[in-house]
Amino acid sequence: MEAPHHLALVDNSPGLRRYAALANALRVRVVAGEWPPGSALPAETLLATEHQVALGTMRRALELLVEQGLIERIHGKGTFVRHGIAGGSMLRFFRFGGGSNEIPHSRILGRHCVAATTAVARELGVGPGESVLRLHRLRLLAGQPCLLEEMWLPLDLFAPLADDDLAQWDDLLYPMFARRCGVHVHRAVDQIGFGVLTGPQARHLALPAGHPCVTVERSAFDLTGRCVEWRTTRGDAHAFHYTVTIT
Repeated sequence: MEAPHHLALVDNSPGLRRYAALANALRVRVVAGEWPPGSALPAETLLATEHQVALGTMRRALELLVEQGLIERIHGKGTFVRHGIAGGSMLRFFRFGGGSNEIPHSRILGRHCVAATTAVARELGVGPGESVLRLHRLRLLAGQPCLLEEMWLPLDLFAPLADDDLAQWDDLLYPMFARRCGVHVHRAVDQIGFGVLTGPQARHLALPAGHPCVTVERSAFDLTGRCVEWRTTRGDAHAFHYTVTIT
């Protein structure tokens, strides 16, 4: 009997453990969209049978994908492909007025299709001069400006957002990216720095020019590991607050 086509995806290269190769094969199926974010994987016994491996090997492969953050186990329900991050709020770096769980209002200040600079092309993995979507966004709590953001998005993924009605945009962009563009942000890397606000930046945040600010530079990645967003967020350095627990 002919083996299912996905069995050929298992890499049996020398030195690659069987469960790791199996995990790679399952990852390929997830990335290909066979199991979309939020969907349940088939039962372990069924997967083990499909891939012609022992149940223990399949369980170890799934454990590896859990460790890597691709899937999650929900007690009493099963194993699911992770939805990804909903937003990874930048507010965790600051202490502004309002409730800690309040979602800031989003106001798009500018949207332009532009040619990628060398730096933008490098971060997004596109060719220099390739068209990208550039966004300027202001975030507000209780009507007061708190964060100013500049975002760069690869146009080939986000073309539906290039000329639509900004009034229909959500305050949280990542769920909107998934719903309207099919782009699921799986993980993000944030780097914190410090600087001062230029005159235009300060005016948007209702602060004086030259005021100290915190900058958070984010690179966000989809399930395939592609960088789908490069963002710089600026906020009042006097409101900076970040706690790290070391155990």
